Order: sequence, then C-alpha cells, then structure tokens
Amino acid sequence: MALSKIGTDGISADTAINGFTPTASNMAGRNRIINGAMVISQRGTSFTPSGNVYSLDRWITGKNGGATVAASQSSTAPAGFRSSLLFSVTSGATTNTTDYNVIQQSIEGYNTADLAWGTASASPVTLSFWVRSSQTGTFGATLRTANNTRSYCGSYTINSANTWEYKTILVPGCTDGTHNTTTGTGIDLLFDCGVGTTYSGSNTGSWQNANYLGLTGGTKLTATTGANIYITGVQLEAGSVATPFEHRQYGQELALCQRYAVFLGRLSGTYTITIGRGMSNGSSSGWRSMIQVPYPMRATPALTAVNLQGWNLVAGTVPFSSFGTVYLLNGLCLETDINYTSSVGGANLPVYLQTVPSSGASYLLVSAEL
Repeated sequence: MALSKIGTDGISADTAINGFTPTASNMAGRNRIINGAMVISQRGTSFTPSGNVYSLDRWITGKNGGATVAASQSSTAPAGFRSSLLFSVTSGATTNTTDYNVIQQSIEGYNTADLAWGTASASPVTLSFWVRSSQTGTFGATLRTANNTRSYCGSYTINSANTWEYKTILVPGCTDGTHNTTTGTGIDLLFDCGVGTTYSGSNTGSWQNANYLGLTGGTKLTATTGANIYITGVQLEAGSVATPFEHRQYGQELALCQRYAVFLGRLSGTYTITIGRGMSNGSSSGWRSMIQVPYPMRATPALTAVNLQGWNLVAGTVPFSSFGTVYLLNGLCLETDINYTSSVGGANLPVYLQTVPSSGASYLLVSAEL
C-alpha cells in the first residue's frame, strides 16, 4: 500500500490502496443502479411474469409474447457476489415483431440530473455488469430516456456458455431532448432477452430518436426452451471508465429500495399494520388511520392488501374491504381511510388493522415505484 498527500479535492491521484487508486469518479455514490448486486428481494424469490412485474427490488421483468418465462433470485454468482437475478425460459417461442422480453430498471431523475443530458455538456456513462448464460452470441443492453423518444442500443458478447463474464459498455451523453431531473424516470436500463423488430435498434454508437428496448440481430433468448441468463454486479456511472462495483452495506441498499416499495406483514402469526379511529358512527367506511413507513418514499404510494380475507378489524373482527385516498405526510407517514365489508363500532372507536396469516400469507404493499 502506497500513500501520499491529500489534494485540494480531498483525494490524492497517486494514492494506491491494494492496487486501487481512488478518484472523484469512483468513490461512494457513483452507482446509479439500486440493488445491482441483487441482494434485496422483498416480494419473494421466484416469479412468473405475465406482463411487466417487479421481481427483485427495483428490477422489472417485462414480458409480451408467446414465450413463458420465470425470474428468481439465485445464489449462483461470481466471486465477490452472493446473489444474481436469474431469467429462465420455461417454454420458448418465436419472437414476433411487437414482442419484448426484458430485464429493466428505471432510474429516478434526481439520480441522473448531474449528467446534464439534453445539453452540450452531457456526460458519458459506463455500464458494467457480470453475466452468465446457457446461450452464446451477441446480446443487447439499451439505455432509454424517460419519454421513450431516445435510445442507445449497446451490445455485448457472451463467449462461453454457463461461464461468468464481465462486460462494459460505454455510452456517450445524450446532448438533445428533454430529460426528467426530479422524482420521475430519468433513464431506463434494459437487458434484451428477446425483443421483436418493432422495438429493436442497431448498435450505431450514437443515440437514436426511437423507442428501442433491444438490439437488432441480437440473440433471442426466449426462442429456446430451457435457456437462461444470470445478471449481477450491475453498475451505471458517470464517465468513460468502469470502476470496481460499489458494494453498499445491506441496510443502505434496503433503505434505497424502500424509497420505492415497502412490505408490511408476515407469513405467520398476527401482525398489526396500523392503529386508527372511527370517523363516523356505525359506518363501514371512513375509519381514519396512519401508517408509518421506515424510509421517506419517492411519491405518494399506492396501497395493495394481499390476501384480503386475512385482514380484520380487531373491534368486531370485520373483514377489510378497501383503502380510501392515500396522503403522504413528510415522506414517512401515510394517512388513509380504511373501509370494511360491513358496519361496525362507532365514532372515535380505536381501529387495529391486522393480518391473519392462518388464511394464507397476508401483507400490505406500499408502492411508489417508477
């Protein structure tokens, strides 16, 4: 290990620690991807997509077409990682023109604003990741702007089947167009697992004015029954050099994920989600309640109660019916009305919304996903 004096930016250009030289571009916070090491999976560990569904946290498995696919969190991973996202083809099918099968993450505009896209000062970005597949050939990885009007179609080659390989793709900054820089989507990253011609573009080395999800002539994984692809260590960073993957502490990664989705509940036993009070005498609606979330959310979330028969109002054990309008207070507290299937209680009566997993796993999904 060699050390030298610290520069004006707090970093010495010639400081080497175990052969790694820190610079302003490779310190903490450089990775725009959340859960790139695939360690957080609040929704479960296996999924059968039929459309666009979230699987591992922050990752969408998008499916449209005849193939049947599955996604899961896998323990198969390269050295230095413990998890990967496995996309597998249960039943293959020919890729029609408007079909698409992708692994996607949408990146919030706040996390891409500094790239200055849409200006002459637009910064290039470098995508790096580890990949392993049963298929060899050329595959696509696309960046797309928030309004779906501009796309950069990158490509990479898998040389050996069932072998972990490290890939990098340099993408020039997008100098035109309008780009979101707040709470909406700033950039979409899409890995092509089988995209038809309507949504495929060529690797021209420049941004194209089109809505592309995949690569023209790329390997169509979903055409082959039993084919699979594993991905992990995904990093998107400013600049033209791929730096070592930014491993965050587990708690940090979980907190980043919970800005977009929080799960409240459990698979067994009774779990109290919230406590509130009745707002009108004997009514089945208007039971006002506050729900606390552990991390400030991106936007006012949607509430989804999974396994409705497992939800009860303690005072009278009346089954849950629906939620009213949700209000987000200071990012951490939700206010909503809770409605039930029949009238019970009276004004100002305490309300306890609980899960009852004896009738199956029940939980509340609080989602502010992009």
